[in-house]
Amino acid sequence: MPVRTLVELLHLVGGLLATWLLAWLAAWSVPNARGSIVLVAWIVAGVVVLMGVRPLRRAWATDHAPVSNDSGSRG
Repeated sequence: MPVRTLVELLHLVGGLLATWLLAWLAAWSVPNARGSIVLVAWIVAGVVVLMGVRPLRRAWATDHAPVSNDSGSRG
């Protein structure tokens, strides 16, 4: 099971959920600025996704790398 990849996906989903929760709370508290808040939330969500691509690719590569059974010990 690709554990590292799943962890990175969870971080990405958590960042998006946090973004939308904060945006929803901000829009609720300042209804006159709802349009601007939603626009900024979309931009921040895009940045969160873009920032998560590199760690996700690295985790995917690590999870799918061939595993060496050579532990260096002689038995």
